[in-house]
Amino acid sequence: MAAVESMMVELGTKAPSFKLPSVTGGNVELYRYAKNSKGTVILFICNHCPYVMHINAKLVEIANKYIQRGIAFIAISSNDVEKYPADSPEEMKKLSKNEGFQFPYLYDESQEVAKAYEAACTPDLYVFDGDLKLTYRGQFDDSRPGNGKEVTGSDLQQAIEAILNNNAPIEPQVPSIGCNIKWKPGNEPSYFG
Repeated sequence: MAAVESMMVELGTKAPSFKLPSVTGGNVELYRYAKNSKGTVILFICNHCPYVMHINAKLVEIANKYIQRGIAFIAISSNDVEKYPADSPEEMKKLSKNEGFQFPYLYDESQEVAKAYEAACTPDLYVFDGDLKLTYRGQFDDSRPGNGKEVTGSDLQQAIEAILNNNAPIEPQVPSIGCNIKWKPGNEPSYFG
C-alpha cells in the first residue's frame, strides 16, 4: 500500500461545482443537491483501496446519522478503471448496494472533479458548511489498516458537529492518508509536481 497524504486545501475555499453520473442512475449536480443542506461532506473513495475498505462500515453509519440531521453526503470515485477494473461503475454500484450507501456514489471519469478539489488519496474528505465553504479537510480518524486503533470517524464527526453547532472549524486538522488516486496516464495533476 503506497500511502499518500491529502493536500490540505485552504479553509474557506468554495466547493467547486460539478455534475457527475451516479452509479444508481441519473446525474448529481452539487449546488442543486446541497441546496437546502446545513453542510455537505464530499468523499473521494474507491472500491479496492484498503484504507477505504477499513472505514466503509463506520462511514455508512456516520452518514446515516448525519443525513437525518441535514448534512448531505456525496462519494466520488475518480480512479482509472482501465487499469483498476475493480473501481468500474458496475462494481461501484455493487459496492454501494452491499455497503448500504444512502448517499450518491458518483463516477468522475475525466478526473477533472478530483483535480478541481486537489484530491490526492482515497479516502480524501472535505466538509463544507451550508454556503459550501470548506471547514474541514483531513482524516476520518487516526485508525489505519493494521494499526490496531478502533475506527470511530471521530475527526469527521467533530467537523460536522462544529457546523451544526455554528462553531469555528476544528483544530488541529490532520491530513488524510490512503492510496493515491489512480490517475490515467498523462493525467497526473500539476499539484503533485
